[in-house]
Amino acid sequence: MKKVIATSKAPGAIGPYSQAIIAGTMIYTSGQLPIDPETGEMVANDITLQTRMCLKNVKAILEEAGSNMDKIVKTTVFLSDMANFVKMNEVYKEFFSGDYPARSAFQVARLPKDALVEIEVVAIL
Repeated sequence: MKKVIATSKAPGAIGPYSQAIIAGTMIYTSGQLPIDPETGEMVANDITLQTRMCLKNVKAILEEAGSNMDKIVKTTVFLSDMANFVKMNEVYKEFFSGDYPARSAFQVARLPKDALVEIEVVAIL
């Protein structure tokens, strides 16, 4: 059984996909871009601000599903430039306490809307 998760506290899907899906006891989010859900606009072209917005969007989706950031088991971080890795990491660690989730991070050729970062997660319900 699966359940679609949707919240207005994170940007709506910009294509034929859901913000997240619950399957059994796991939540799988779609990649979250640094779009402010209140304005529908991308935040400034700054890796710190964009990483923070991506993770705020992830947090909002998890909370809508009945979970939270402490229940994330795996993250995937897509960067438009690996030179932004250190600054992304500084913001990333602000969102977690205790044990960090497993993570992959890599540079991609291009992200939707020319974002600097996109983050997806898998979490326990």
